[in-house]
Amino acid sequence: MTLTVRAATLTDLSAITAIYEDEVLNGTATYELTPPDEAEMTKRFESLVAAGYPYLVAVDEDGAILGYAYAGPFRTRPAYNWFVEDSIYLAREARGQGVGSQLLSELLTQSQAKGFRQMLAVIGGAENAGSIRLHAKAGFEMIGTMKATGLKFGRWVDTVLMQRPLGDGATTIPNPDVFPGPIGRQA
Repeated sequence: MTLTVRAATLTDLSAITAIYEDEVLNGTATYELTPPDEAEMTKRFESLVAAGYPYLVAVDEDGAILGYAYAGPFRTRPAYNWFVEDSIYLAREARGQGVGSQLLSELLTQSQAKGFRQMLAVIGGAENAGSIRLHAKAGFEMIGTMKATGLKFGRWVDTVLMQRPLGDGATTIPNPDVFPGPIGRQA
């Protein structure tokens, strides 16, 4: 399969919304219970892109969007500016074909280029072996499992946390005037 990973655009939001809706309704990668509509997904997309975070799609040779990934703020306090959380969602038919690996690889590259120093994967469902393998293959380390954090499909779901340094990680103090994260910055 020929795959292109590129920056997401507003015209991609219909496909992105459909991929996310499927996960909300059928999976545990997100703890949302009601799928947001395209207007809400567009608002979320625009907020992240306007703040300078990377937001990507994987597109096949026919132009079909097979998945998407983005980095966003972990928390809204300025000390977290160098720490991002990743999100990756794939169409069901794209799973197990390397799409997630290509998306995550480019997301790591772009996040590091922007100056971020750490990335966190918050994986819904300890049974989500595909996502755990994907992140481990990309150099993420298991940092913990939070038990019974979500109630979905009539059962308790655990949350797995995995973390990976970017660039210099914690070996140096970053320049506070360089981008990472607009949180708490004065315009």
